[in-house]
Amino acid sequence: MTRRPTPPASFHVRPATVFEDVRAVVGPKSPDATVCWCLGYRIPSKLNRELKGPARGEYMAELCREDPPPGVIAYDGDDPVGWAAVAPRSATNFARNRKIPHVDELPVWSLWCIRVRPGHRGRGVSHHLIEGAVAHARERGAPAIEAYPLDNGDARVDVTMAYPGLRKNFERAGFTHAADTTSVLSGHPRVLMRLDLT
Repeated sequence: MTRRPTPPASFHVRPATVFEDVRAVVGPKSPDATVCWCLGYRIPSKLNRELKGPARGEYMAELCREDPPPGVIAYDGDDPVGWAAVAPRSATNFARNRKIPHVDELPVWSLWCIRVRPGHRGRGVSHHLIEGAVAHARERGAPAIEAYPLDNGDARVDVTMAYPGLRKNFERAGFTHAADTTSVLSGHPRVLMRLDLT
């Protein structure tokens, strides 16, 4: 029996305005579970510690109704398969992060989390998410966009800890190394990568 090739995925990326789609990618299986919801770098530490269980999802639901929304979602057809957190750096903890330097005073945007749903990994979704986040920031007038990926070389990275992305994927998207950082995650240094949007 001849095996038919899998048709190519029809990935597209849209702003994260539909909370149910965000929940499908970053939400918990149990609504009462306390998971990240990609809020750790977005809100003050005290609030991040106070928000428990469903309150975290409710907070993200509010963000999805704001302008700009909290990130972008990748879709395979109508199925949400990936998430990227992207926002003005001034609206994130990176505005005050001591381990991630500021290259200059431009009002840059930050791209700090990429997540792909299980069953959809290894299909290029993260590359579409980076491109979509860049397009989203550019459309909203960002002069540049930064990311803080792992500089892991050829070393394997645990999927859970790979959320900042990998340096090589950002280089492939046109980002360049702008600065070293003192941040280390899962044993790998993080670097500041940047793309000029002007």
